[in-house]
Amino acid sequence: MELSCKRCHQSVAAESCYCPTCGLPQLVFTAEDGGGTVSPETWTEPVRDASSVDWRPALRAAAMLAIPAGLLSCGLSPVGVLGLFWMTAAAAWAVTIYMRSQRPAWITMGAGARIGLVTGLLAGALALTVSGGALFAQRYLFHQADQIDSEWKTRVEASQQLTAQLATQMGVADPAQLQAQKNLMLSPEGHAGIEIFGMASNTLFLLIFAAGGGAMGARLLARSRRPEV
Repeated sequence: MELSCKRCHQSVAAESCYCPTCGLPQLVFTAEDGGGTVSPETWTEPVRDASSVDWRPALRAAAMLAIPAGLLSCGLSPVGVLGLFWMTAAAAWAVTIYMRSQRPAWITMGAGARIGLVTGLLAGALALTVSGGALFAQRYLFHQADQIDSEWKTRVEASQQLTAQLATQMGVADPAQLQAQKNLMLSPEGHAGIEIFGMASNTLFLLIFAAGGGAMGARLLARSRRPEV
C-alpha cells in the first residue's frame, strides 16, 4: 500500500519512515491495539529540511575547501588555468563533507548551489587577493616594473596588429582610432583597468562554476543517499 506525502504529495510506501522525494518524516503505524484498530505514532526523530542549510558546519566545510581551491586558481599557481575545474571540484567536495553529519544525508540542488557559491566567494576572494598582492609586490617591492611594462607592451602590440588586420579585411580600418586605443591600453590607467577587469571576470566565472559544482554534488548525493526505510 502507498500513501501520499503531506508536503510534496508524492507516493510513499507504507513502511517508509521518510518521503523519498523531499525527506519529510512520515507516520509510523504500530500494531493493532486491544480494540482492533491501528494507531499511528509520529516519527519524532529530528530531521533537517533537505532544502535548508545549517550554515555553521557548511561554512566550516566551505572554508576548508576554499583555501586550496583559491591557491590553485590564483595567478601564481602553475595550474591556475584549471581554476574552473578546481572551483567546481572544491564546491562539490564541500557539499559532500557538509552532508556527512546531516540527516537526511542529501540536500536539494538549490541548497547545494548555495554552499557552492559560498565556497566560490571565499576561494575567489583568496585568489584575487593573492594575484593582486603578487602584482603589487613584483612592481613595487621587487622593482620589476620595467619588465612588467615591457611584457604588457608586447602583448598590446600583438593584439593591435591582429585588430588592425581584422579591421582592414572588414573595410572599417581607422588608424587614428586604433592608435588612440593603443595609447589608452599602454597608459598606466588603461593597464590597471584591463588587469582589474580580467581578475573580476575570472572571479565571476569561478563563482558560477562553484555554484554549479555545489548543485552537482547535491544531485549526486540525492541519487546515492536517499532516506533509508
